[in-house]
Amino acid sequence: MRRRKAPTLTFPVYFERPREMWRGFARRIAGVMPKGLYARALLIVIAPMVVLQSVVAWFFMERHWQLVTMRLSAAVVQDIGALIEIRKATAADPETLARIAQERMKLDIEFLPSGALPPALPKPFFSIIDQALSNELRRQIGRPYWVDTVGKSSLVEIRVALEDSILRVVAHRNAAYASNSHIFFIWMVGTSLVLLGVAIAFMRNQIRPILALAGAAEDFGKGRDLDYAPRGAREVRQAGYAFIEMKRRIERAIEQRTAMLNGVSHDLRTVLTRFRLSLALMDQSEETEALQKDVEEMQRMLEAYLSFARGDAGETAAPTDVYGLLEELKFDVERHGEQADVSFSGEPLVTVRPDAFKRCLANLVGNAMRHARRIQIVGQRDARFLIVHVDDDGPGIPPEQREEVFKPFYRLDEARNQDEGGSGLGLAIARDIARSHGGDVTLGDSPLGGLRASVRIPV
Repeated sequence: MRRRKAPTLTFPVYFERPREMWRGFARRIAGVMPKGLYARALLIVIAPMVVLQSVVAWFFMERHWQLVTMRLSAAVVQDIGALIEIRKATAADPETLARIAQERMKLDIEFLPSGALPPALPKPFFSIIDQALSNELRRQIGRPYWVDTVGKSSLVEIRVALEDSILRVVAHRNAAYASNSHIFFIWMVGTSLVLLGVAIAFMRNQIRPILALAGAAEDFGKGRDLDYAPRGAREVRQAGYAFIEMKRRIERAIEQRTAMLNGVSHDLRTVLTRFRLSLALMDQSEETEALQKDVEEMQRMLEAYLSFARGDAGETAAPTDVYGLLEELKFDVERHGEQADVSFSGEPLVTVRPDAFKRCLANLVGNAMRHARRIQIVGQRDARFLIVHVDDDGPGIPPEQREEVFKPFYRLDEARNQDEGGSGLGLAIARDIARSHGGDVTLGDSPLGGLRASVRIPV
């Protein structure tokens, strides 16, 4: 006997569509919501306040305001009904009824000749009093009526058709309507604005220390002087003290590394100096010339290694005339017999580490000098970034190798050797300096047909 195969449950498939819809809705909400902590904190404070006051206002409108208006309208209609019954029972003259209504009920009444009632007026949008009066007139009097709650703002006119006349009643609006309810809204909106102002001031004072900490971290990363003291909430102060301690450890590590590199540099330079003196005392020959070249190459390699390891981190950032710096680079290029053009747009004064930034550009320009005859240096500064392009008409670098050449000691075997006769650290040092300023160095195609090296740092 063959067994029937149990059906496979596919419950997840049924819920896949709602899950995707929910994820799409969540993404749209996230795109609309504010991104900053200040705006989000204010939203957290304001949203519950608005919801709470909206609910309170709704219940006040539906329960209290409407109930009070219905009772006031019922009282006015009761007075009108009493006047009608008095006239029927006593046959009092209209003047006496008008006097009683004015003195006892605060109503102005008038008996008009019998006839048709005026046409019905359009209902107002906010018609609590109109609805309340109409309901009470139908329930208590039960005769044809006409109500005008729109014509005059402070008065309400009611007309009731009697057997032999039309009773016209003019009452004050506040006698049939809870007209002082606006005071509730004034107090509600006023207190909301006060609480909102307090919340904004409080949140601003809480967010400001966080922004100060972020600015201090950014300035430290760019090598600028810091004037930062932890303040704000306890957690923010703890983060500030941790940042200051981290800054001290980094500076202490940099000082130790710099001292060690200076010691190594001094010892190696001493040995190289001895080599030079020994070669100077020896008779000149092909062997001594080759050794002299080896010593000079060792000197260049040593300087490049130490500069790369040191990173020029000890220099202090200062306002620097970038256009003047580019003119100096142009002079160096022309002194070596090459052609260079320099242009700059925007404010030239930028806060950088002058020597380090000049070396970054000098490495790029020197790289172009070794492989091109024409060099163009273009600088531009806007509200956010300083960008310097170094273009040449050389052979360029293949796109697939433009990131590889930034690795230390990397050499191109074909087309272009960016550190011919050097150590392969020129572009690595340039990118390291640019990144220490919060920017970067990228390579691309030049309008001159060669390579474009672009330095971009925030200002």
